Amino acid sequence: MSNYVILTDSCCDLSQQMADQLGLTVVPLTVSSPQGDFKNYLDHREVSPETFYGYLRNGDMCKTSAVNLEQWTEAMEEIMKSGKDVLCLAFSSGLSSTYSSAAIAVQELGEKYPERKAFAVDTLCASMGQGLFVYLAAKKQQEGASIEEVYEWAEANKMSVAHWFTVDDLMHLKRGGRVSAATAVVGTMLKIKPVLHVDDEGKLISMEKARGRKAALNYIVEKFGETAINPAEQEIFISHGDCLEEAEYVAAKIKERFGVKAVHINFIGPVIGAHAGPGTVAVFWLGTKR
Repeated sequence: MSNYVILTDSCCDLSQQMADQLGLTVVPLTVSSPQGDFKNYLDHREVSPETFYGYLRNGDMCKTSAVNLEQWTEAMEEIMKSGKDVLCLAFSSGLSSTYSSAAIAVQELGEKYPERKAFAVDTLCASMGQGLFVYLAAKKQQEGASIEEVYEWAEANKMSVAHWFTVDDLMHLKRGGRVSAATAVVGTMLKIKPVLHVDDEGKLISMEKARGRKAALNYIVEKFGETAINPAEQEIFISHGDCLEEAEYVAAKIKERFGVKAVHINFIGPVIGAHAGPGTVAVFWLGTKR
């Protein structure tokens, strides 16, 4: 039986079933909407994805809050008090203060519980890119790797997690400061569908301006072919903003062309969804570069 727990946050966008199978402890981020505040639990106990994306489609503005020091400390201390060590894999520091709070909690609790081990990793990942990274780390844990071995693997391999996605409505990125107002207006008029990725600093950057939705989705498929390491051995993760049919379209294309081992599809949670908007499709894999 493993003597450590892998701890992460709800921006991993894994299903509750998968998190349970992997033995994860997951701390939720918070979303504020005109309907009230709610926690982004993986089991959607406080708001369903369909309901949340309905809010966005109706024009509701939602704000998000990082996991704070108190939340991380409470979760980590409970694990340590049970006699286990902690490996925390946190949401990208390029997009949130979640990791910095986790790092402080690790330092403070390490002093309080010197007999326990605690590590925090800035995954530089988001959504199911973070989910893929956590999944691979948990698999290593299940295979018998020590906390130090998984920590070292995480630091050595986080730059290999490729994140590529497209959004349906540029206005959500404009509200989050990701694109300018002029770009959003002109892009919307011309039916431009940007393709973005998460760079080596864990930040969102625009990579391509595709004319039309199918062109953007097909561009992501091409990027997979360019950078995926041993595609036939990979399990890839796809997340979507309440547009399952298009996520399945991309999955089918990648399966058909590259014969990947498995595809895992899930909703983009409300924290990422509040910034990316309905209709976002994101694909994650291990690549020769991000």
